[in-house]
Amino acid sequence: MRYHVLATDYDGTLAKDERVAPDIIESLKRFKSSGRKLILVTGRELEDMQKLFPEHTLFDLIVAENGALIYHPATLEERLLGERPPEAFIQKLKDQNVQPLSVGRVIVATWEPHQGTVLNAIKEIGLEYQIIFNKGAVMILPPGINKSKGLHEALKELGISEHNTVAIGDAENDNAMLQVTECAVAVQNALPQVKTIADWTTTNHHGEGVTELIDQIIKDDLISLDKNLTRHHLELGQSFDGSVFGISPYGNSLLLAGTSGSGKTTFVAAFLEKLMAKQYQFCLIDPEGDYLDLAGVITIGDTNQPPVIEQVIKLLTKAIQNTVVCILAIPLGDRPAFFNKLLAAVIELRKDTGHPHFIIMEEAHHLVPKEAADSSFNFPEDFKNFFVITTKPDLISHTFLERVNIAIMMGQSPDQFMAEFASLVHLELDIPENIVLQKGEALVWQKDQHKILPFRCSMPSQYLHRHKRKYATGDMGSNSFYFKGPANKLNLKANNLMTFVQMGTGIDDDTWQYHLLQKDFSKWFRESVNDEELAMRTEKIEEQERNAVVSRKAIFHLIHELYTAPA
Repeated sequence: MRYHVLATDYDGTLAKDERVAPDIIESLKRFKSSGRKLILVTGRELEDMQKLFPEHTLFDLIVAENGALIYHPATLEERLLGERPPEAFIQKLKDQNVQPLSVGRVIVATWEPHQGTVLNAIKEIGLEYQIIFNKGAVMILPPGINKSKGLHEALKELGISEHNTVAIGDAENDNAMLQVTECAVAVQNALPQVKTIADWTTTNHHGEGVTELIDQIIKDDLISLDKNLTRHHLELGQSFDGSVFGISPYGNSLLLAGTSGSGKTTFVAAFLEKLMAKQYQFCLIDPEGDYLDLAGVITIGDTNQPPVIEQVIKLLTKAIQNTVVCILAIPLGDRPAFFNKLLAAVIELRKDTGHPHFIIMEEAHHLVPKEAADSSFNFPEDFKNFFVITTKPDLISHTFLERVNIAIMMGQSPDQFMAEFASLVHLELDIPENIVLQKGEALVWQKDQHKILPFRCSMPSQYLHRHKRKYATGDMGSNSFYFKGPANKLNLKANNLMTFVQMGTGIDDDTWQYHLLQKDFSKWFRESVNDEELAMRTEKIEEQERNAVVSRKAIFHLIHELYTAPA
């Protein structure tokens, strides 16, 4: 389920002439019985709202005073998001004969044409206040307080994201609320500027429009409106014709496959940045410890301690908290079972809240290997919004692959990878043969499209070092560096970067300069460590500094900066 909350304005939206008709009340009850939640967001004061609308207890939360007060009808608890204006300001308005004048817990309200008098009073008293209009009403509030802020705080209390919320309104003060929710709806009687920013305008007026929206949510979870929500699309790159290649953040299940060093990690890093920029929550399962230093997330588990599922779920209940689950400390054979338990807990959270919005499975063949029976996993029938990354499609459970509706192939022979995927999921695809992609390009198939097309991938603002822990302190095996020196006098194996530094410190200057002049160091960093930044910066040192002591110190400094410095 995508939409878990309906946030509605009162006057002019839910209500007509201050009243809500009985049939509209029944619609609200139907909405609640679908397992969803209701939030009333109004400019009115709470006491006024309670007297005017006895059925307000239908709502899970009420945001009153245009975002300044949150009220729980079930517990009668109240929370203020601002302070009451100073008495001197209120008295100033009374002295200026501003009538009518209403003073709430935080809000001060009057009507046009008193806005000029109000503005002068704010200046004279020296307040940092804002004026918000609502079809002739003039509302005075502390800075930062509006319906968007109030709704955000209410949703935070429910543990639900704006991305799982629909908002409906009619007037100027609804704009902020409409713009932050996943789907913004205007009733037919709304102001023209409100209709302009809305993703959809109902055919009916007032409460009948709200009922129209409720009926559509219950019918198809607003799938029919998804085509209107392009403002939320995640840009993955550019097609070769220059057009933007993007996808909807909902309903898609992605596969990314490619050989080592093909750019998969760079693609994933860019994708994560898009999610974070738009505040879509993700849970990334990391089998290799590649994302331990990812900025803006909290990691559970590390190279020594396995993750605790309860801690993961506790973090994910906060809709804005992205989480990396590092399973490096879990033995390879135990990873599918652990993933299955984690998946069950995450799916339960998704069922209740709609998030995490994406489940990202790095090295997915560690989690859902082809040897494992699909029936052993807790995948619900409608499981989607996942992103699996692997070196070869054939390594993943073939039944699981049938859930994929977007396949992206990178690196050498992307056409062969695409053909392998098509064969595994029993698709007949017209795949371009012998296609050669440049670095940063990929081949994509989308289930709802008829063509397989190449595109240029978006680049991240910061790069992740693939297998960073292994390169730093692990065993690189056949990709190790060998200090040989002139005439192959030596054969010293450095199986990771830290060992490289230790050995490099102790070898003689002739051996060091031999490799320096041949650019062996930058070649190893580029081809075996797969770190282009380290390779390029080392290459500059190799070209500009022939002194063994100085070049050694400079290259070691680079390694420590990129691999051992705190994030």
